[in-house]
Amino acid sequence: MPTRFEATREDLADLLAGEPRYRVDQVWDGLYRRTLDPAAMTDLPMRLRTRLEDALPPSLTAAAEVASGGGETVKWVWRLRGGATIETVLMHYAKRSTVCVSSQAGCAMGCGFCATGQAGFNRNLEVGEIVEQVVRAARRTVETGRRLSNVVFMGMGEPMANYDRVEASLRRLQGELGLSARHLTVSTVGIVPGIRRLAASGMACNLAVSLHAANDALRDTLVPVNRHYPLDVLLAACAEHGAATGRRLSFEWALIDGVNDRPDDAVELAAHARRLRAHVNLIPLNPTPGWSTRGTPRAGVIRFRDHLLALGARATVRQNRGTSIDAACGQLRAVTIARGGRSAATGPGS
Repeated sequence: MPTRFEATREDLADLLAGEPRYRVDQVWDGLYRRTLDPAAMTDLPMRLRTRLEDALPPSLTAAAEVASGGGETVKWVWRLRGGATIETVLMHYAKRSTVCVSSQAGCAMGCGFCATGQAGFNRNLEVGEIVEQVVRAARRTVETGRRLSNVVFMGMGEPMANYDRVEASLRRLQGELGLSARHLTVSTVGIVPGIRRLAASGMACNLAVSLHAANDALRDTLVPVNRHYPLDVLLAACAEHGAATGRRLSFEWALIDGVNDRPDDAVELAAHARRLRAHVNLIPLNPTPGWSTRGTPRAGVIRFRDHLLALGARATVRQNRGTSIDAACGQLRAVTIARGGRSAATGPGS
């Protein structure tokens, strides 16, 4: 049998052969709508709970957990079968709770300022490994009296480089967890075939492009995949996605001091954003061990944002969450947590 969230309804029906027919819906609802482990499904006989626990093992083993902001940001390190590790970040805001999930263990895109890219690539995640991250986060959110509202594929890895499994997980999140497409966001550094496939998929998910540079010369350096999919090709694919889905495009822009925070950068970025009616999310570059250049100071971030606004582009500065626990954008690396960490296996929701 596959793992707990890799299993399909058909797999579950095979496992429950000989049980009353309604058990399949009962267990499926327990896993997805109620986000329960089989052992916690008290509406099932004990013998069946035990059997399901044994037959449907989880994909993720909790290795560590750390929190910041009084628990408003939580990061988990999960160990996968085979020994690879990934990270998931849950963030609570005033009116929503968002989970940032990984789609790969490591990343092959080679963006030097990103900790995941510095660590290199291990493997793609399976559908069940992606979905289980969301289920675990949803369970924790319920335990704190809230509801998980948003899922962003902005964790470890490049979602478009694992497209088939990412699309399958998106369909599972919509169909089984009941999340609407407008609350699902897929981020990419610019894998054009994946963007086009997402546009043609019939799912009106949000698209976020980690742009970071608005001309090919600089982007070739910061985001190496640009050498395969230069800006004119990338932006054309973004326009296709917007036309197919009606969703607003987001540009993610990590501000690097003296590199992409200059007036000319704002002019080039604003031109692209206006043409595609994109929203720009400005993110001061977060520190990582393998990148020496610092992020733009706060005053420079505000100045860059105001310049974009004056040029007619829509731009906001993203609230920086989890920097102290290496959970902020670009910091996920799935290394042992040393600051304020604890074994997630002993914590709530593990």
